[in-house]
Amino acid sequence: MFRTAAATAGIVAAIAVLSAVHLTQGTSSTGVLDVLAAVLGDGDAQTLAVLEGSRVPRLLTALLLGVALGVAGAGMQSVARNPLASPDTLAVNAGAHLAVVATAAFGLSLPVLSSGAAAFVGGLAAAVVVLGLSGGGSAGPRLVLVGSAVALTLQSATYLLLLLFEQETTGLFGWGSGSLTVSDLDATAQMTPVVVVAVVALVAMGKSLDVLALGDDNATVLGLRVRRTRVGAVLLTVALTAAAVTVAGPLGFVGLSAPVITRLLVRFVPGFGRHRVLMPVSGLVGVLIVLGADVLLRAVMGSAAAVRVPTGVTTTVLGAVVLVWLARRTRSSAAPRQAPAGRVGVAGSTRRLVVTWVALGALLVAAPVVGLMLGDRLVLLGDLANWVSGRTGTALTFVVDQRLPRVLAALVAGAALAVAGCGIQSVSRNPLAEPGLLGITAGAGLGAIGLITLVPVAGAWQVAGAAGVGAALAFALVYGLAWRAGLDSDRLVVIGIATWSGGTALITLLITTSDPWNTAKALTWMSGSTYGRTLEQVVPTLLALALLLPLLWSRHRELDLHTLDDDTPRVLGLPVERSRLVVLVASGVLAATAVSAIGVVGFVGLVAPHLARSLVGGRHARVLPVAAVLGAVLVSVADTVGRTVISPAQIPAGLVISLIGTPYFVLVLWRTREMRT
Repeated sequence: MFRTAAATAGIVAAIAVLSAVHLTQGTSSTGVLDVLAAVLGDGDAQTLAVLEGSRVPRLLTALLLGVALGVAGAGMQSVARNPLASPDTLAVNAGAHLAVVATAAFGLSLPVLSSGAAAFVGGLAAAVVVLGLSGGGSAGPRLVLVGSAVALTLQSATYLLLLLFEQETTGLFGWGSGSLTVSDLDATAQMTPVVVVAVVALVAMGKSLDVLALGDDNATVLGLRVRRTRVGAVLLTVALTAAAVTVAGPLGFVGLSAPVITRLLVRFVPGFGRHRVLMPVSGLVGVLIVLGADVLLRAVMGSAAAVRVPTGVTTTVLGAVVLVWLARRTRSSAAPRQAPAGRVGVAGSTRRLVVTWVALGALLVAAPVVGLMLGDRLVLLGDLANWVSGRTGTALTFVVDQRLPRVLAALVAGAALAVAGCGIQSVSRNPLAEPGLLGITAGAGLGAIGLITLVPVAGAWQVAGAAGVGAALAFALVYGLAWRAGLDSDRLVVIGIATWSGGTALITLLITTSDPWNTAKALTWMSGSTYGRTLEQVVPTLLALALLLPLLWSRHRELDLHTLDDDTPRVLGLPVERSRLVVLVASGVLAATAVSAIGVVGFVGLVAPHLARSLVGGRHARVLPVAAVLGAVLVSVADTVGRTVISPAQIPAGLVISLIGTPYFVLVLWRTREMRT
């Protein structure tokens, strides 16, 4: 008991010290001595105005967010019995964020409590979907895979609203990463009772959660109403998350890091293991994380520069590190993983294969032709024929010349992402794996955006090179961290998700510090767009595809073996690690060049390989070329739709793909919900 009290007092003391430092940081000339004088009751009017108008609201908001997210994360981990569960990995943050942005986009000026209710509905819906598709949570990393993919879908929908309603959602891009910049205490004050009630209720459920941790069967034998307990805890944790998002946006990974750090202290302070203590202490640790992140951000960047940077960027990077650490500690199931296709056979007769290829060939021809015809101005088929023969007028020639690079970029980037997805799914034997969820596209996007920001006149080859370097560094980081006496596919994907989250946070940091008001630039790159492409920018992707698709196809038998297990290839003499490394490097290069051409696009590397296997079976000799064609058609169609449906305005192709790919993705998750990880 004494050890528990002493440790808790130490955490409170650390919060007091950080709070004192926090009050001394700001853009005004008010310094440490001025703040101290104000605390002692001898401050001047300027100091009091600065404290009341900016610093105290920011501090109190940080305290509220830390408690809310720390307790919410502890509750979610207990309900799911999974240390990887959090408001981020269950997509609750993403669902609540989408709901808040949607209300702003459609011009609904809701009071704080109503906005919080909308965030609660969005977060609850996301949590229900993730828990349902993952089987209610599990001890393995599948929960993170499902949650991160659902979060990616919701994030895409949020980006779409931010682009379509740019005026109505001004300022919400940076806020979407979690910002403590508040002008008053109105929202904080109104959400405080919600947080207090939810925290008290969760603490009161402490004994029930202790019993629930023993397992559903044991808890039932001991008389616990498992379903009611789990539903009540989920509702309370979502309410806490929604309150935090309403006040300051989705502050990344605080709900993951705080309870993990608290549970690490259990070996030194056994009392922290009981939920009635674990919950409030996790809230205090959450406060330490939020305050520490904000203090560190302003100390490193300076108070003036740090104003533009969301505090959630720092907490997300910290949370990514914690997620990597958890993934390296988590033991994978000994059960063999099923191949992505569920089988590695040949589907259909020769006649069916011929029909499939004829249909695919027709789509591959029709997609770019339609892409050249449709847009903000209709181009007839006869006009295209005249353009090919050089007999069109200046205006029409200009229109088609502008569309051609975009159509080609969509085709080659889609094919490259699809082939990369085939390779990654094969060696990881994970049907949810794709370049985005391995952090490769985030690394490539960070490299490309970094170069464009620093050197605006950089050419296509320089951008492609920067994207390649970023992808290579991200891949090397993921591969190196995932290696522990061999390469485990589950660990690889979870660490990739952590890298993706950290890379996305760094992209936000780069844009908010260099060009904070250019939301369109940020969202265009992060959502995937062919806008402004030139023929020169298509060449790197085209060369990579021309070189690496034949390379991977020549190794199709190795890819077939990788989908089985690790032992069979070794018995047959295949150097598994070297072969896996070659496939992953080739996939990373393809994804990097695709990002340099059209930005960060998700789902293509997930959907195209699955569709290919459903058409031609599981053998990669057939899957690779079919997936390449499907990926090219998918991105080309998405680009055409995005350029046409609301012309002259445009929707990035990546967002259209997310909307198209989501139903299929949900189907894949449903079919694989019983897969053991």
